[in-house]
Amino acid sequence: MQSSIQVGVNGEAVWVKVEGKGSFLNSGNLKEFTREMVNRGYREFVIDLEQCAMMDSTFMGTMAGVALRLKELGHGHLHVVHCGERSRSLLTGLGLDQIFSIHANGSAAPQCRMLKSESANGAADEKKKTAEQMLDAHEALCEAAPQNLARFKDVLDYLKQDLHHDTPSN
Repeated sequence: MQSSIQVGVNGEAVWVKVEGKGSFLNSGNLKEFTREMVNRGYREFVIDLEQCAMMDSTFMGTMAGVALRLKELGHGHLHVVHCGERSRSLLTGLGLDQIFSIHANGSAAPQCRMLKSESANGAADEKKKTAEQMLDAHEALCEAAPQNLARFKDVLDYLKQDLHHDTPSN
């Protein structure tokens, strides 16, 4: 299944439409895009999961990172719309309903300017960057809900070890 993330801006809101899988393969693109939009002053983010088949913990952690950044700034909000029961269960199971709004329905994505798609395919030389983004995402999950630390301790240890192992010694 081909996965893509379409992004756009409508008025004050940034829209992100996930098609296929939300995974570690496209989390980096989402993180970079949302960081840029926050830097440009946008504070309202809508993530549409209507066409999202599944999400992994890295993708959910990336969403958590956006919500935590907005909370840190003291302004703004992340809304998840068209969230099916399975996705809701995953998000609430990680305590993410405490840091962003989850809606089963919602308005359709408006016509947005700057609408573009980012392919989910990553190159092998992106391994270190991907590992760093996965580590950031899982740290955000643990920051969002401390009980997630026990759940992701092994993942965090592995990623830290993997990054440390890949770093050339000086």
